[in-house]
Amino acid sequence: MNDVRVAAIASLTPLEELDGDPFLVDTRSQQAMCARWAAARGYVVTRQLRVHRLRSNHCALWADVDEGEIDLFVAPNDRVLAQALASVPEFTAECGRRGVRLELAGLQEPVYTARSKAGVHRRLSMPTAGYGGC
Repeated sequence: MNDVRVAAIASLTPLEELDGDPFLVDTRSQQAMCARWAAARGYVVTRQLRVHRLRSNHCALWADVDEGEIDLFVAPNDRVLAQALASVPEFTAECGRRGVRLELAGLQEPVYTARSKAGVHRRLSMPTAGYGGC
């Protein structure tokens, strides 16, 4: 039996948003939520995407799908997906066109204290280079 291979989508959100919506900034917790969701179904996360307002046809989203390495995308929730992609409706349509499932984990988000927010702030930074070349 083949494992279902999952690409987990997390949003790269500026640290300035930490106080307003810490989960959107916390890519580690977003990826962990996707991993828990996948493991509960016997799926395997084979790709972790950390993106911000990426266009729906960007090769970073589809290269592994085109190579047959990804069976579905999962995002923690609709807020993360909306932050990660430039257009959720366009991405959803592209998933349908390519025959790739899109799921939302929908698990409970972690509770953030001042201490945990400080930990997120210490470990995260926005990359200086994005997904170029496509």
